[in-house]
Amino acid sequence: MTGQNNKHGRSLIYHAKTMSEKKLSLFNLIAIAVGLVLSQGVMVIILQGFGLSGISFFIPLIIGFFLAISYATSFAELALLIPKSGSISDYSLVATGHLPAMLSVFCGYILVAMFAVSAELILIDDVIRKIFKLDVPYFGIGFIILFISVGLNLLKIDIFSKVQNIVAFVMVVLLLLLGIFAITGWYYPHTQVVDHHIKFDSNTVALVALAFWGFVGVEFVVPMIEESKNASKNIPRAMYIGLSTIFITISLYGLGALFFLPQDHLVNSLTPHIEYATAVFGPTGLLFIAVGALFATLSTLNATLAALPRMLQGMALNKQVLSIFAQVNQKNNVPWVGVLFVAVIIMIPMLLSQRETEVIKVLLTAACISWLIAYIIAHINVMVLRQRYPKMSRPYKAPFYPFLQISGIVGMVLTIFYAVPTPDLRVKIFTWVGVVIGLTTIISILWIKLAMKQQLFQPHSIESLMK
Repeated sequence: MTGQNNKHGRSLIYHAKTMSEKKLSLFNLIAIAVGLVLSQGVMVIILQGFGLSGISFFIPLIIGFFLAISYATSFAELALLIPKSGSISDYSLVATGHLPAMLSVFCGYILVAMFAVSAELILIDDVIRKIFKLDVPYFGIGFIILFISVGLNLLKIDIFSKVQNIVAFVMVVLLLLLGIFAITGWYYPHTQVVDHHIKFDSNTVALVALAFWGFVGVEFVVPMIEESKNASKNIPRAMYIGLSTIFITISLYGLGALFFLPQDHLVNSLTPHIEYATAVFGPTGLLFIAVGALFATLSTLNATLAALPRMLQGMALNKQVLSIFAQVNQKNNVPWVGVLFVAVIIMIPMLLSQRETEVIKVLLTAACISWLIAYIIAHINVMVLRQRYPKMSRPYKAPFYPFLQISGIVGMVLTIFYAVPTPDLRVKIFTWVGVVIGLTTIISILWIKLAMKQQLFQPHSIESLMK
């Protein structure tokens, strides 16, 4: 039995290596992980966290980093056990069946992209308009950026990776420079006195949800596994190095703001990153933050348009969505239907948006909750598959099993509970999440029963999935 399992495990690795020409190196994968996470939304949220808690925000940051490491270990094990582009949908299919597989992707990724990436484009549209005093139609800049990113993703995966390398590298360097210059006061002297006393109380713990938003998304390297070189080593490394890079970057970036802006200003300003850069570098800071914001948005958008279409491609091969999503450009092996679909759903909130800050805040918080649900499902998948396939060869095994999975689930459930920024929005946000998940569940059930004629919770074998 063991010999058969080992042979089967090796066959999965061979399948992944022969699916397509390997083009993504470790550096490419790190760029995807970092680029997706370090968005404009994160730039604003991290400043709000330091504004609310001061230097004590490092406690939520460390807890959030630990929770992120836990989900990275689960995704790394699952990705190398089932090395296909479908990602979470494939893992859930062989662990718990079609319904969890479909919900994990739609709730945890499609809806997140629909609202979070739309907010990114709306925000960069506002930032560039304000800084450069441009008189263009609303969201015109956002749409141009979206169309350029779609074109790059449709061209070729190595073209995408080169662009992603550049934007991710520039963005990290800019944020690090801003933080370092602010902390040292090399350009302008400090204007604020920082309280170095760390406080640990219920309010500090409640900010874990805010801090965790700075670490969600590094698993977007997983759908790229079929284009990755030395995936068994580079996929886990990319997530761990990416998370460490993010932690260092946002820590220095957020801490530096305390030396130049009052904490209440960081909390209440709609664009604290603009005021921050201006305070540190003077008028030059406007151009500095404009470049940083543009590269942050480009990086997030590129990573989304690369990963989500491959998730839909994997689902199409499992007949969980329309078969058209499995179509690829024969020359470049790009799932072009999925790329166009993701671009369209990103455009919808932009077209319907009334530019109300509270509405965007509600949608982003709800998206965060949906993402956490997908992470919880990933942890459950690891534990279920460890029981179902205990002797199967695993190129990567999550360390400290099952401690990281159980603690990750508990921590993420608590994070969901504390995810609402203000008590008055609690009912609105959880109602929205409930309605969306409810509708998605109903549609998924009808599709599975009527179109697929399958059981909702009947797991498939890994052998059948890899045929």
